[in-house]
Amino acid sequence: MRIVVDTNILFSFFWKDSHTRKLLINANSELISSEFALEEIRKYSKEIIRKTKMSEDFFNNELRKLKEIIKFIKKEECLSFIKEAEEISPDKKDAEFLALCLKFSCVLWSNDSALKNQNKVKVLSTEDLIEILF
Repeated sequence: MRIVVDTNILFSFFWKDSHTRKLLINANSELISSEFALEEIRKYSKEIIRKTKMSEDFFNNELRKLKEIIKFIKKEECLSFIKEAEEISPDKKDAEFLALCLKFSCVLWSNDSALKNQNKVKVLSTEDLIEILF
């Protein structure tokens, strides 16, 4: 099963004992995300470091681990789906994730309930995934 993972799910990877982190690490699925998510993680790295109380070196090491788990896709690879994704997306920042789902015919892992208010892409919350996988 291929799953597109949104930014907020990826932020949860940095909380050491989170269920989301465990799911990401142990997923028996192909996990992909937009490079936009990686940019957001870098943009908010200082806040992540502060909130998780980890060192910058430890954060960088964790980021390397995340990049081994998630395949980050360039926006250019799903450009032909961006317009449709923007039309169904409640937030333009989520369009790239929806475009990846449309391109690869797969689900989106997101806890943003607003994303479920469209009928083109199936959106699964962390809770939904736990139910399906376990």
